[in-house]
This record gives sequence, C-alpha cells and structure tokens, in this order.
Amino acid sequence: MSTDAIVLLREDHKAIRKLFREFEKAGSDAHTTKARVVDKIIEALTVHTYLENECMYPEVRKLVPELEDDILESYEEHHVADVLVAELAAMKPEDEHFTAKATVLIENVDHHIDEEENEWFPQVREHLGRKQLQELGARMIELRKKAPTSPAQPSALKKAVDAVIS
Repeated sequence: MSTDAIVLLREDHKAIRKLFREFEKAGSDAHTTKARVVDKIIEALTVHTYLENECMYPEVRKLVPELEDDILESYEEHHVADVLVAELAAMKPEDEHFTAKATVLIENVDHHIDEEENEWFPQVREHLGRKQLQELGARMIELRKKAPTSPAQPSALKKAVDAVIS
C-alpha cells in the first residue's frame, strides 16, 4: 500500500465522490437512503478534512510558500463544509432543507476536490520529493487512527473553532 500523501488524499476524494453520486441517485423521497449516505459523507469528510488541516496543509504551507493563498482558501472551504456537515448532522432527511443543504455541500466539496487535484497537488508533487510525500502519508495514516468521525467530537469542534478565530 502506498503511503504517498497525495495518493492517500486522492483515494479519499474518490470514496467521497462515490458517496456524493450515491446521494444524487437516490430518489427525492428516498429519505432512509439519503440519511444513510449523508451519515457516511459526514464521517468521510470529518476524517478527511481533519487529516488535511492537521497534517497536509501545515506541512505544505511551510515547505511550499508559493501555495500559501491556496492553503488559506482550502482552510476556508473546509470551514464552510464543516458548518454544512454540522447542520446536516442535526437534521432529519425529511426536513425541508436537508436535500438542498446536502446538494450545496456536494457542489462545494466537488469544487474543492477539483482545485486540489488539478491545481495544487501537481505543484506539491513538483516541490516535495517522493520521500517527503511518503513520510507525510505515513503521518496521515497514523493520524487517521485518532481522527474524529463526527462533527460533534472535540477534535472536530476544535478544528471548526480554529477556523473562526485563526
């Protein structure tokens, strides 16, 4: 198994997008299916954004200063996703705004993933060697073991608060 940080993040992106498509394919009255899929989306995004915020972004920000603006934008995009995830976690799938809120989350995260994969991952790979990316990936694998899976967990709440006061 590769420990390359970019490979690991791309695998997360692929799994998250698969959940997005599953949500989009569910019928308008498929409340049970939508609730199950949104629960999985919430968990996947909570873990993924934690790994990026705690490991990938600070390291890239330090090692590739020319990506500073991209990293700051990514932190803000994560913050918007965190807010939507927290709101969805508190909603029922029958709620009037549930599907609309999930759709906005999907659109925002799809855009974020496109930017990462097409714009800054290639630049990160260019600046960091294979060894650095593998070390970063190994740290992410370890961090995943203690990553929050719910927006209500303290480490997830801390990440959300940090986004507001940083």
